[in-house]
Amino acid sequence: MPKPLIIGVDVRDLRLARTGTRTYLEELVKEFKKMNGNGVQFHFLDTDFPVYMGNKKIFKLIEHTRYQLWKQLILPIKAFSKNCNVVFCTDNFVPLIHLGYKTIPVFHDAFFFENPENYGRLWLSLYKKTAIPAAKRSPFIVTPTKYAKDQIARYTGIAEKKLVVIYEGPKFLEDHGSKSNTNIIPLDCPYLLHVGTLFKRKNIPALINAFKQIKAAGYPELKLVLAGSFPANSQESDQGLIVDTIENSGLSDQVVLTGYLSDGELASIYKNALMYVFPSINEGFGIPILEAFKYNLPVLVSNNTSLPEVGGDAVLQFNPFDIADMSLKIKSVLDDEHLRKEMADKGRQRLAGFSWEKAALELIEVFRKVV
Repeated sequence: MPKPLIIGVDVRDLRLARTGTRTYLEELVKEFKKMNGNGVQFHFLDTDFPVYMGNKKIFKLIEHTRYQLWKQLILPIKAFSKNCNVVFCTDNFVPLIHLGYKTIPVFHDAFFFENPENYGRLWLSLYKKTAIPAAKRSPFIVTPTKYAKDQIARYTGIAEKKLVVIYEGPKFLEDHGSKSNTNIIPLDCPYLLHVGTLFKRKNIPALINAFKQIKAAGYPELKLVLAGSFPANSQESDQGLIVDTIENSGLSDQVVLTGYLSDGELASIYKNALMYVFPSINEGFGIPILEAFKYNLPVLVSNNTSLPEVGGDAVLQFNPFDIADMSLKIKSVLDDEHLRKEMADKGRQRLAGFSWEKAALELIEVFRKVV
């Protein structure tokens, strides 16, 4: 009987990730656990120490050191002790040292190169001095879209043949019939929806200004719901500009900032929305598109980066730098019930091509190729 393929999955990131990277790892771990034993054995490798998530500079420096210690010493030892054939890391960084195993990292995007001003100098330095060299030693690097693949190849010099595109899936939002979000917005009120951490690249002020133009044309009951929290990293946060834009629009009672929502609350927010609008100017994938498809919402997206690739013909595109175009496209969907239904139908069809089970199976095939 052939020996099983032994995969070490670095799950330390579940202790601190709060955005799409957490969803990515959480959903894959669920699928890997289901597949354990079919010629594949998974070990979920985690640190034994707490992870610091505060903002004090000295402790953040210590945490950076502990992170590199984990990646370059403790993780390799743990993987070696489990006789791993492959070490899989979903947060860009894999060990430089190979103790009888091959490494497979996931590069979700090229943000480090495209917007270096959003990251600290130490983090950028570590990325360039450890993540990139370690990735170049890996037989394959996983990316979520063809767009991300092209950008990563362009900035890192990694050969395109080593970059493997594996599409993601929608997050599973367990809905217990939660009504707690009724304290945030009445369920019988029509609203446009955006879900996600409010990074600068999400282009939320432009969406607020487009919403202002729509309100000026009528729609007295319509609201805009921005579901998600501001990032802890001030360099990436658009909090000040978003708050100022809301106040200057005169629509403080029409734009809802929900803050962090539980999965049950998110499910309810999606379920009761009129449509989903994604005005981002840079995405490596865009999981909320799939989540909106899952809840039968018409979806409008920026006509750039990965969003048209993920949305396909199921989405309506707009220029995120043109407020008039954004508001015109949103208004066209608001005014046409037949179009909303057609877009929701296309979204369900498009969603059929994306799932975490499919992603996990494709990853296992990549793992098999390197052994």
